[in-house]
Amino acid sequence: MHPIPADDSSVIATLGDVTKRFGAVNALSGCSVSLRRAEVHALIGANGAGKSTLSRIIAGHIPRTSGTYRFKGEAVDFASPREGLTAGISIVMQETSIAPDLSVLENIALAEFGTRGRTRWNRMREKAANALVDIEQSPDLLHLRAGDLSIAQRQMIEICKALYNDSDVIIFDEPTASFSPLEVEQLFAVMRLLRERGKSLVFVSHRLEEILEITDRITVIRDGRTVATDIATSSITTRDLVRWMVGRDIENVYESAPQPQASASREHAVLDVRHLASAPLLRDLSFSVGRGEIVGLAGLVGAGRSEALESLFGLRKMQGGEVLLDGKPYRPETPIKAIRAGMGFIGEDRRRQGLVPDLSVQENLLLARLGRRRAWFTDYGTQTSAIDALFKDLDMPVHVRDVPMLSLSGGQQQKVLLARWLMLSPSILLLDEPTRGVDIGARSTLYRIIRKVAASGVAVVVVSSDFEEALGLCDRIVVMSDGVSVAEVPSHMLDPAILTMLSMPRSSARQMKAVLDDIAREIEGAAFWVQIERGRVFCLDLVERHAMQLGFAPTHFPMVEQTALRALWSADTQDGQVVEDGAVRAVKLRLVNASGHAFGEIGMSIPSNIDAAPLSRAARIVADALARHAITHIRVAIDTYQHEETLNER
Repeated sequence: MHPIPADDSSVIATLGDVTKRFGAVNALSGCSVSLRRAEVHALIGANGAGKSTLSRIIAGHIPRTSGTYRFKGEAVDFASPREGLTAGISIVMQETSIAPDLSVLENIALAEFGTRGRTRWNRMREKAANALVDIEQSPDLLHLRAGDLSIAQRQMIEICKALYNDSDVIIFDEPTASFSPLEVEQLFAVMRLLRERGKSLVFVSHRLEEILEITDRITVIRDGRTVATDIATSSITTRDLVRWMVGRDIENVYESAPQPQASASREHAVLDVRHLASAPLLRDLSFSVGRGEIVGLAGLVGAGRSEALESLFGLRKMQGGEVLLDGKPYRPETPIKAIRAGMGFIGEDRRRQGLVPDLSVQENLLLARLGRRRAWFTDYGTQTSAIDALFKDLDMPVHVRDVPMLSLSGGQQQKVLLARWLMLSPSILLLDEPTRGVDIGARSTLYRIIRKVAASGVAVVVVSSDFEEALGLCDRIVVMSDGVSVAEVPSHMLDPAILTMLSMPRSSARQMKAVLDDIAREIEGAAFWVQIERGRVFCLDLVERHAMQLGFAPTHFPMVEQTALRALWSADTQDGQVVEDGAVRAVKLRLVNASGHAFGEIGMSIPSNIDAAPLSRAARIVADALARHAITHIRVAIDTYQHEETLNER
């Protein structure tokens, strides 16, 4: 540990040797942390380690039992959340506190209604609109009912509250749990903006790759105690974080890598979904799952993934298409019918869709069993040995059977929800964000159990916004965009970057389509947007003025040597270099996003008997087309003017 000098002027808040007791339970037993202005400080630990408790003490939501707390150089003892908010501290909670029947505007400006004076709606609306623009959301959201938003949108509104209040310290408690990589990148852009404005940010997350990317310093809590604090993020590795968090190394969190295997044939599929539709988001989804197979539905928020699982489980009305179970027609009308047909379902929001907070752990665990039984009495006593065996497999103590459900950590709650369905021995398991808000130790256990369930012959469908998780856990990925299944790819062919680009909403992709249209028209040939990964061509879009038989397409991902442009992707070919490959001339350029990360390649191709002069201006043509269509988050990786000067010298 590296204590911060008391006279460090950058320090805005310091907590020393903080303890917190809830009755006989010690939630914190000696935590220390110092927060600096213009920094992002990670607060990490396993579920139940005390991160949320410490965050709530910082924000004034709960009092500490003992220890010291200094804010802006003064000793403080906040008596309420209002006092913390007034002092300049906001917290964005993992479980959103949205008032569902109020508008988005009223939720963002909620703190205003607890103050004296006349409500100034015009000023509130302007401030709220600015907060939405800061996080790249439309001000049109302001008039919507907050309860109608998706869980990811509700999380964005929580973030807007903190921006609206212009807090000096903003605590983000698992803000990305429901975000896809694209939304995570948008949030990180907001966090970088706030850091530049001198704000002190606290980032609580279980996604270790996010911690390493966005944070400046790290504090690790284990079992209510600080085990490492004020550590520069740049000086540590993922292995260090895991060891501090769980006290041991976890070599392979996914238990084992997905093995390449053929898709389940329609004739032998346990679940066969054909052109499934359910308004307003789900429009045309087709996929099949065989026994022992784990299939992922991947896409960005709004792609219709959750709606697909809810439709299959009878929670949403199926408005089009057909579903077959073991080759027989199935109409998912109600959850009871789905359960009795052999389906299990875990929703993305366990508070709203899974838990009954006033019931015990055992009562929550046996709810689905009660729903499937037709008897009027319970049979809890006969299930004790089965529950004990399940808890042992899930690394949970058996004595928690009779405790209130909400006394468990998020990871333990998720294990109980999984155990609920394992008690029924389902033939199909639908899992929506199965590890949302779960630490790496609990995730490792959940992955092991999911793989074990699949190995027993159960067909598993997984929705995950964590693309690393989807690729590590699933055998095949069905890519969804704007409610439509647009590709189906074995997971070993993909990486998160490719999956993100394949998942891009078609409304967003229209901008790139327009760019390719412009380029193809100018060169009188073909323009394409691709990602090359492990020798395979992933075509994200293609526009051809003349059919050129390039050998790849947006739904066909061949190896480089199987295409007509083998020379283009040779290791010796540089960006902007025109190559001739048989009857075709071509050139490629790397694209990067605003953060400098790779965003695929854009290429041009013309028949070899046509003048190649336009291809020598490829960088300028692409840059002009991007600017013409107001695409500012993507650019050509090379300097266009310098590149053209170099070519002219040659």
